[in-house]
Amino acid sequence: MSKSMVKVENVGMRFNLMENKVDDLKDYIIKALRRELRYQEFWALRDISFELKKGERIGILGLNGAGKSTLLKVVAGVLKPSEGTIKTTGVIAPLLELGAGFDKQYTGAENIYLYGAVLGYSREFLDSKFQEIVDFSELKDFINVPVKNYSSGMRARLGFSIATIVDPDILILDEVLSVGDAKFRKKSEKKITSMFDKGVTVLFVSHSLEQVKRLCDKAIILDNGRIVASGSIEDVSLVYEEMTE
Repeated sequence: MSKSMVKVENVGMRFNLMENKVDDLKDYIIKALRRELRYQEFWALRDISFELKKGERIGILGLNGAGKSTLLKVVAGVLKPSEGTIKTTGVIAPLLELGAGFDKQYTGAENIYLYGAVLGYSREFLDSKFQEIVDFSELKDFINVPVKNYSSGMRARLGFSIATIVDPDILILDEVLSVGDAKFRKKSEKKITSMFDKGVTVLFVSHSLEQVKRLCDKAIILDNGRIVASGSIEDVSLVYEEMTE
């Protein structure tokens, strides 16, 4: 019997959205003191339940605003769910907002250690993998240039190279295979599929149904924060195609 790697039970994620228009901090403080601030409750996720066994790869589909990225952040531990429970087993590599943790004043080389530390890598580990990260990112001489001078594609390539340097048990991907040029996209997808051969468990969000079909064996569809379809990639793809016609 395959080992359970991800178990999501009755998960909900609530945000409180401010109804009032607040122009600046001073305005916020005044309204707060006068108790004029009003919030509207918004559930980004409701009653989400699914389980992934070792080596399973699930694609998360849905239109913009359906809750896909929020679900990945909750599973990755970036957000704490408002209700329900999540249990994960092993090392998680979250490839969410690549390069979001970079300090733009630091060089690419310095950010390898900064971003790596955020992801939980030791300095000794990063020392041993430094050249491999640089080579994969294809930044070469740019590695000693401040990140503020990088294009968004260069930042994403460096972020991807750092995040995928480990051998994770669970891989969480949010649209990251669309970064960089066509050559790097092909290279990054090849890197991800090589992890599949090692039995990694995958949660994958993409707007490309063809990409999800190619990389996943299961899928769920989110609509307004709820699961409206789940099952084999073939069955769920048919439902999603009808939704997007």
